[in-house]
Amino acid sequence: MPHQLPPLNALRIFEVTARAGSYTEAAKEMNLTHGAVSRQIQLLEQSLGQPLFRKEGQRMVATGHAKAFAREISAAFDHISDASRRYGKSAVSKVIRINAPATLAMRWLIPHLTEFRARHPSTEVRISTAFSNDPVLKGSFDVAIRRAPGDQTQFEVAPLFTESTTVIASAQLIEGRALKAPRDLEKAVLLSTESRPGDWENWFSAAGCAHSRPMQMLRFDHFFVTLQAVVDGMGFGIGAFPTLAADVELGRLVTPFPQCQVQGSAYFVVMPRDSDKPKHLRDFLAWLREVGERAEARVTPTL
Repeated sequence: MPHQLPPLNALRIFEVTARAGSYTEAAKEMNLTHGAVSRQIQLLEQSLGQPLFRKEGQRMVATGHAKAFAREISAAFDHISDASRRYGKSAVSKVIRINAPATLAMRWLIPHLTEFRARHPSTEVRISTAFSNDPVLKGSFDVAIRRAPGDQTQFEVAPLFTESTTVIASAQLIEGRALKAPRDLEKAVLLSTESRPGDWENWFSAAGCAHSRPMQMLRFDHFFVTLQAVVDGMGFGIGAFPTLAADVELGRLVTPFPQCQVQGSAYFVVMPRDSDKPKHLRDFLAWLREVGERAEARVTPTL
């Protein structure tokens, strides 16, 4: 179905006018007459069926919904400009757009990016985040990381690593506690995540305490919220490795029962099938595969 678009030239002039704050300033910026700007704004208003500017004194001022519309139009023009630069014949920029679950991006990918940047300082990496359980691949990206491999008719999929999960806590919470066995956690405050159902039940079962009944359980909607509560010493959580390996190495988290682990989610690298793979993208994929293999080697679940 064809896109129903307003006049593109009118959109371009509208975006500049809303940003500049007046018809006069927009006319100066675009080297047009005041009348030409006014006519294009009127054309766009007719197309949209509502006014975009109102007169205040001697000036035309954008309405509230016009300002919101202008922000979205500006973002769309930025996207078109970026795509033109990336796919144009003379494109020389080295940009990689990565979409990854928020916790994985913050706790695993970003800490490793200094290594990639040291090897390839001229390549720009842009990261956007998604919820880890959302299999839908939306927006523009060169590489996505997901638990589910997605539609393999449209995307190329390669394994990254498989997590293992175990109990995590802050060092302050552990200090002075006599935790000798997993069952000792039944009296502690346990933190759970709605997007990771069954995390504690699976862990207690693997630890030989399948019928444990924790006395206090607090639930959060997403894991990065649960993780912050764990770091703040609110209670014990179930964390995934190697995603949180750096937090343990830096002393932000401890694992009181590292011998009790449960195999967790598998992560995959996902790429659009019809996209070009310039050298800087191939370099990134090779590096990501290398880091994923190192991470995989460190994960040894005990089931």
